[in-house]
Amino acid sequence: MDTQQISAPSRTPSSGVVHSNSRHTSRFTVVGNHLTQHRELSLTAIGLAAHIQSLPAGARIGIRFLAERFPESEARIAAALRELEAHGYLERTRERLPSGRVVTRTVSYNRPTLAAAPVATPQRRPQTRPIRRAPEPLPPAPAPQPDAEKPAVTHVPPRPSLPQPQVPDLDRHRAATDLLADLRRHEPRLLLAEGDIRRLAPAVAAWLERGAHPDAVRRTLAADLPEPLTRPAGLLAHRLTALLPPPLPTAPVREAVPRPEPLQNCGDCDRAFRAPEPGRCRDCRTDLMEAA
Repeated sequence: MDTQQISAPSRTPSSGVVHSNSRHTSRFTVVGNHLTQHRELSLTAIGLAAHIQSLPAGARIGIRFLAERFPESEARIAAALRELEAHGYLERTRERLPSGRVVTRTVSYNRPTLAAAPVATPQRRPQTRPIRRAPEPLPPAPAPQPDAEKPAVTHVPPRPSLPQPQVPDLDRHRAATDLLADLRRHEPRLLLAEGDIRRLAPAVAAWLERGAHPDAVRRTLAADLPEPLTRPAGLLAHRLTALLPPPLPTAPVREAVPRPEPLQNCGDCDRAFRAPEPGRCRDCRTDLMEAA
């Protein structure tokens, strides 16, 4: 009788990550461990490099476009791009077209050794006694060359902060929250997460505090949406900040209009006249004076 062989089960580690992998057959990108486990790149730079390598040729990867696509600021994205350039994963050059327009050409490398030599690690040299040698003649000075066109350095201004109401008001804040949550009924592309609604609600409350009608705020936020709309929360934050209306002017104080005297009936002719107290009208008083 044959003895049945029983394979020993694989041991699961007691701590750390456990991988549950599925084989990809479409829509996948091969990324090397030299990138995903890089010890000198930040997590933002590693994730940005993986995203760029997954894009088709000709895709837009400008700083402003990436800031609209992801929650990181333009400053963090610009710093991550500089990291990738320094370690050979990215190469950006500026070229001038025949029309005079300056464009940026970007090349993404999935293996940094193909783009640039790795950063050399300084090695400790053994201490030796220096050998004195005769000074070598200096090389001739190079001929002056015309100044090459330096690439324009673009300064990325910091994002302005969202407007805040001058006086906190719970009812106004609740109305602002309801307005943001209700935008998807009027425009399905303005579907916001709860975190985005909490972040944008004070800015909407500032609009309401300045006398803006909720319908006017809704029309301003949902009008002329770009196509495609990748970051609705970022677009609304820009509009709430850039299009903030001014406060309503103070209403002038109206002067008190004197009230007319009440109507009285003349005691002689029963004619109506205005006087502070009952009595005779002017005609009856004139007749009495003439008779006297």
